[in-house]
Amino acid sequence: MDITIPEKSASIKYRVPYADTDMMGVVYYGNYLTLFERCRNELMRSTGPSYKQLEEGGVMLPVIEAHVDYKSPAKYDDVLTVTGWLAEARGIRIKVRCVVYRGEELLASGYTVHCCVSTGTKRPVRVPEFFLNLVAE
Repeated sequence: MDITIPEKSASIKYRVPYADTDMMGVVYYGNYLTLFERCRNELMRSTGPSYKQLEEGGVMLPVIEAHVDYKSPAKYDDVLTVTGWLAEARGIRIKVRCVVYRGEELLASGYTVHCCVSTGTKRPVRVPEFFLNLVAE
């Protein structure tokens, strides 16, 4: 699978702690979504308002869909690079794609879809304007 990482992206490095592994000695599958979240936080922090600032401005981003394609397992003490970018922003939703690599090896790829909602009413709101400028082309 050939994945092109756009220029408008953010990456984090993450060394796998023992606590992230399961009885088979590999990273527990659900922990990849936590890695996606860590990367989303960095993507927002590096390209615009942080999650905290977004919420203070009246918008929350609950996850309404998540998908992960697992290719190869990560193990204890592996150093991973997690990269994410805004793939879509329209209406009331955004889609953030993420990839997880160990060196040059793709371990997992996927995405999360978020609905923009008001922090006060918890009702859907339109995607904030700054997200529209971040969509990777």
